[in-house]
Amino acid sequence: MRVVIAGLFHAYKRQRVLDGVDLEFGSGVLGLLGPNGAGKTTLLRLLAGVLRPRTGLIEAGGHNLRTGEGRRDLRHELGYLPQDAALPPDMSPRDFLDYVGLLKGMAEPRERRHQADELIQRLGLALEADRRLGSLSTGTQRRVGVAQALMGQPRLILLDEPTAGLDLEERIRLRAVLGTLGEGRTVVVCTHLLEDVQAVCPEVAVLHMGRVTFSGPAADLTEIAADRAFELMQAPVSGDSGSSSSPLRKRVLADVPPPGARPVLPTMEEGYAALIRDLRRESTAE
Repeated sequence: MRVVIAGLFHAYKRQRVLDGVDLEFGSGVLGLLGPNGAGKTTLLRLLAGVLRPRTGLIEAGGHNLRTGEGRRDLRHELGYLPQDAALPPDMSPRDFLDYVGLLKGMAEPRERRHQADELIQRLGLALEADRRLGSLSTGTQRRVGVAQALMGQPRLILLDEPTAGLDLEERIRLRAVLGTLGEGRTVVVCTHLLEDVQAVCPEVAVLHMGRVTFSGPAADLTEIAADRAFELMQAPVSGDSGSSSSPLRKRVLADVPPPGARPVLPTMEEGYAALIRDLRRESTAE
């Protein structure tokens, strides 16, 4: 599904949150990054049709989301996990997924049950499938939230902080699932965890102060820190026994190499940090 956004503005009580967003992407997994307050969640809510765009162009699969008809039509092709998703506490994951499938127009009970069982297995929910949602951990509920977004095999999937509250094992499992979703579908993963983006998102867009400041291959984000990533060797730290441990290695971002530092290949995290630092310097200078 092709998504086209141009000149998109949005404000809450006269406070502008999105300030002329221009972004275009198609099938595959896109990572949406940015500092707190950058407008990421607002952009996902506009894409999901939860909010109505008032200015600019926003289309998904040819549906004009500025119209009620366009937003209604998109819902048949949409899977959405909000950041603050609340699940019905007295339903089980299995019954909840069946109910979501019904809401998405899956009229055949056997088809709904088959797809729900498949998602329960993929997301490691088999042991909790028939327990009350209200009795499950935050991480388990989050995985159920991801599963409901995937019911109905939607063409557009929007996930806001899908790994929030998950432990390391759960995050690794979910990354494996997310990494397979972009085959023939359009997926947007909004997160503040760079390691999640690096693991599953070939493409990245960075929002800062309501504007898209970077859009392109995730690998290109590292190039922003090229010639500014360095490694320093720190003095050994003495232990209680008086013996010295191995020297510590410290990575730094700097415009001028620190004394004794050697250049190293930047990571995505360092590229992102360099981009945000440069943008904040520009904002302060204006």
